[in-house]
Amino acid sequence: MPHKQLLIVAHAPSANTRQLAEAVLRGAQHPDIENVKARWIPPLETTPEDVLSADGIILGTTENLGYMSGALKDFFDRCYYPVLEEKQGLPCALYIRAGLDGTGTRRAVESIVTGLRWNWARDPITFKGEWRNEFVTDAEELGLYMAAGLDSGIF
Repeated sequence: MPHKQLLIVAHAPSANTRQLAEAVLRGAQHPDIENVKARWIPPLETTPEDVLSADGIILGTTENLGYMSGALKDFFDRCYYPVLEEKQGLPCALYIRAGLDGTGTRRAVESIVTGLRWNWARDPITFKGEWRNEFVTDAEELGLYMAAGLDSGIF
């Protein structure tokens, strides 16, 4: 079976957000996943070619002033039109590290994803409020969920 590509585009400006991105990647690289190659690329380094080669994508962002991070916005600004026609139906997921409630961030990303015609593999996850260690466990489960869905052909 050919390998599928899972792209993780996650902004990680702090030690805690780095833990989240690494947990998503760790989950996606679970030993039981045989036919999925996962990689994490920071949003400012992600190219349209990275998205075009992906079979699934996980987006990760901080909540910045009630909006997505500037880095994730930059990713969308650069990659939206180059991938628009070819990647419709791309399975996607989102996690938000929010100090407040993440509502504005979620709405903004959902609007862009709707325009891209990507398909939500699951509802977005918001890690709200004070840091909790279970955020890392939930992030790892997200990576495993997406990789397992690609591996089994569900997505």
